[in-house]
Amino acid sequence: MQYKKVCVIGLGYIGLPTAALLASKGYKVIGVDVNHDVVTMINQGRIHIIEPDLEHVVRSVVSAGNLNAYTVPQSADVYIICVPTPFYESRGDAVPQPNIEYVLDAVESISGLVKPGDFIILESTSPVGTTKNISDALENAGIDVATISIAYCPERVLPGSIMRELVENDRIVGGLTPLATKNIAMFYRSFVQGNVLETDDRTGEMCKLTENSFRDVNIAFANELSIICSKNGVNVWDLILLANRHPRVNILQPGAGVGGHCIAVDPWFIVASDPENSRLIHTARNVNNYKTQWVVDQISAKFDSIASKLVHRPRIACLGLSFKPNIDDLRESPAVRVASSLLAQGFDLMVVEPNINEHPDFTLVELAYALEMADLIVVLVKHREFLAQEFYGGGSSQCILDFCGVSE
Repeated sequence: MQYKKVCVIGLGYIGLPTAALLASKGYKVIGVDVNHDVVTMINQGRIHIIEPDLEHVVRSVVSAGNLNAYTVPQSADVYIICVPTPFYESRGDAVPQPNIEYVLDAVESISGLVKPGDFIILESTSPVGTTKNISDALENAGIDVATISIAYCPERVLPGSIMRELVENDRIVGGLTPLATKNIAMFYRSFVQGNVLETDDRTGEMCKLTENSFRDVNIAFANELSIICSKNGVNVWDLILLANRHPRVNILQPGAGVGGHCIAVDPWFIVASDPENSRLIHTARNVNNYKTQWVVDQISAKFDSIASKLVHRPRIACLGLSFKPNIDDLRESPAVRVASSLLAQGFDLMVVEPNINEHPDFTLVELAYALEMADLIVVLVKHREFLAQEFYGGGSSQCILDFCGVSE
């Protein structure tokens, strides 16, 4: 098994770490990405994302000749699809509609390479039924799908700990057939130390969506609680700390909303497929989206309250853009939506994001400069750089709005 050749399609936050890990385990890995710059960087042993330990592994496996990147797939024994599954652009639907065209494009790109005995694995988060769509697409391309193994195997990793969790976390393998499940589970057991759990494709697809919907619902409770507490003059952080002393209560921490390509996205896949019976999941999505607008409203109100006390137009410092602490991933980030809304309303804005060097919409400044110059400090992400309370020692007119508990 360790000598099989693996083709990983999509070299983003999941595909590249997966390719690097497999290459470090002795597999010959072909990485595929449509972005020429990404391919060039990887073939030079460099990476285009921030992830602890990843660059060292990529440099090592590229140098050893175990990982080579291309813009088109090459022949292999195992094909792993790690491409985005976004929504269609708004078509007036009340619920966003999933778009699996990238997945089907990836399938088309390998259809001329697949041979009997090959494994086709989908890791992209997808609506229920997508793995069967892959089988249908291959069959339509003239491939006898009875001779290959096709399965869904969702990732379960946390940005910032991906290289460790790819190995340690339990994995689910949902095959289209019992034999496909068994074959591909054996492949994952060659590099996963956690349990590899076997199921069917539809259960595997639904499990991934369920995990992130569960988290979204629980975050929605915390976010809704924070809004209620603000109205009643209660410190939500103190309240949650006290409530969590109950042996069977574990309330999560509120924030500026919910971001990332999983929790902010996956619940919609369930709602889109069955809106009538997913009312709680739908409500949670709406609560978490509303929390971001509520944050904008709170900032605007505070701006108005301090503007009359100053001889100049107040300056706002937004601390953090990524969707969670200590990473560079801005996908679906509520902090970005907050900053974009404030900028669109014409506020004098400074933005601090220590994990990126530039942004197309914002001029980034150093933390010390922002803290010195701002009249209103808005903490949107709990980055480690923002935790020292001595940072917030501005003048008497300086105000702080902390939406993620950084000062608690």
